[in-house]
Amino acid sequence: MMKKKNWLAALLAGALVLSMAACGGNDGSAADTPADNGAQADTGSAPADSGAAPAADGPFEISMILKTNSAEFWQLVQAGAEAYEEEHPDLVKLSIKGPAAETLYEEQLNMVQTDLAVDSYDGYLIAPLQSEAVAGQIANTTKPVIAFDTRIDSDKCLAFVGTGNKEAAKQGAIAAVEAAKAAGWTEIKCIEIAGVQGDATNTARMEGFREGVNESGGEFLDDEVQYANAVGDLAVTAMEGIISKHPEGIAIICSNNDDMALAAARTAKGNPAYENTIFLGFDGQISACESVLSGDLTMTAAQNNFDIGYKAVETMVKVLQGEKVDEFVDTGTEIITKENAQERIDRMSGYLK
Repeated sequence: MMKKKNWLAALLAGALVLSMAACGGNDGSAADTPADNGAQADTGSAPADSGAAPAADGPFEISMILKTNSAEFWQLVQAGAEAYEEEHPDLVKLSIKGPAAETLYEEQLNMVQTDLAVDSYDGYLIAPLQSEAVAGQIANTTKPVIAFDTRIDSDKCLAFVGTGNKEAAKQGAIAAVEAAKAAGWTEIKCIEIAGVQGDATNTARMEGFREGVNESGGEFLDDEVQYANAVGDLAVTAMEGIISKHPEGIAIICSNNDDMALAAARTAKGNPAYENTIFLGFDGQISACESVLSGDLTMTAAQNNFDIGYKAVETMVKVLQGEKVDEFVDTGTEIITKENAQERIDRMSGYLK
């Protein structure tokens, strides 16, 4: 067993190396297949040396702060983290928390501030709602920080664990264009129902959608992007506006997340002009997969959120053991269609039991 408290001196000694391991940067890398628990993605970047030294007096205590603990996506992230903890009870002890909703920014910032002051924590796993604000909070910490799901642009952050949002969206867009061609569309135009304007994750996904559509022979309509703040209610309003402006139909409606994609598909249901429209979501929620099976949603670019939680904890443990870690640990992407939707439903449901 390893001692958890004596790694600090070695960590400070390796500070010059760590300063190169910021969590910000290009969000365009992703694996074509889902990551397997226990295996790190090889992104080709130089690994960051944590400088942490192994030793032996009990499990590492790790604070893990989610964006929220009330949504299916984050419940699966938490399930992955807890699975690693259950497999390694002598190695890690987690304290997992999150605000009641992803709009409660101050509540999450208070959680981060509180946990940074807890001496017993050996490291911090954070999925920031406001990356810049969190970067400011961690500026003076001497303990390791790893971001998951969303990057933190700070030299205090050793790694990012999550999805290459741009590449995942691009894969989804390419599949959507092919599906639109198969559905008989000759003029393949795409309108995005987007999340929060200016949000880094939203921007990366938009770039991926744009590249995938345009490079596959379609046309991404930049001037008609509808921002719906990542919520279904506003996506309904956005879709009603699209239908009003395009009564003839649109080949592809892509959305920044599954909630908005489902809302858009339900809004257009029964409209003959949108009968063959390809509705593309992002996340791979169980409800979205069920909608793909029923034919309401066409497809979704699925994150491997269970793996995000599992690998976030695994990566932090490696840091605390003094191992080298990649700056970007890619947990992979799946494009979910009718052919593989049931398999994902079964797998995700099993994680939540």
